[in-house]
Amino acid sequence: MQNMILDFSHIYPEDVEKQAPGLKRIDLSDIPGTDMYCTREAEEEIRRRLSPYGPRGIHFLDNGNYHYVTKFFAGKIREPFSLVLYDHHSDMQKPLFPGMTSCGSWAGELLLHHPYLRQMILAGPERKSMEELPEELEELLTEPGEQPGEPGKQAREKLVYISREEIKNKAMDGKISRIDMTVPVYISIDKDVLDRSGARTNWDQGEMPLAVMEKLLLEVFVHQQVIGVDICGECSLLEPLQELMEDERINRLTNERLHHFLTRLFREFAD
Repeated sequence: MQNMILDFSHIYPEDVEKQAPGLKRIDLSDIPGTDMYCTREAEEEIRRRLSPYGPRGIHFLDNGNYHYVTKFFAGKIREPFSLVLYDHHSDMQKPLFPGMTSCGSWAGELLLHHPYLRQMILAGPERKSMEELPEELEELLTEPGEQPGEPGKQAREKLVYISREEIKNKAMDGKISRIDMTVPVYISIDKDVLDRSGARTNWDQGEMPLAVMEKLLLEVFVHQQVIGVDICGECSLLEPLQELMEDERINRLTNERLHHFLTRLFREFAD
């Protein structure tokens, strides 16, 4: 199990490894073709540098433009598993450039093509976002007789979708009952699902308090074996200085809190 920081933009503090013993920084900032869209050449190089490491551990992935790296960690899993994805967006859109993985398309690609992915639990996007899926995902995610793009209809068991509205209204019981508890899970967190008291990201954000996120994470650890966790959703270094300093402060506190919380959960619920 290796906890690590993937450094694409140098957004993380330079001394963060000293504050979190065992946290390894992997510098990927010199690889061209990684920002939002990942070229095939960049993908090959990222995979090469990550080849010594498995999916186990806590992985910080930089800002949301690099969320597609979850696909690379999940690709290392060679047993039936579920992906629990906390995100303000579905990340299931069709990329503008075919053949290139993007931060907005990777989850759909994983759902369609990973041979061991049994179920994806997507929690946090607005209900209306599920009306905008590519046709191949609409066909995959609806039962015979259902109309594609109707989020009120029950999707196939391969996708359990819990909207931001359902989380806010605590109306999740019907969805939670559909989760397959028999397989281990990999968890991916985009902090843009959190409200602005918990994170400041480079994308529009949701409304989830950090305390609610921790409760949801605890429930996963209680009921299933967790393979690994990754976290993205940092802010952009291009922000005005005063805004950047405040946003970095909030993100640093949340990253520290999640790191400590998840480390404790891994120890408490170790095999």
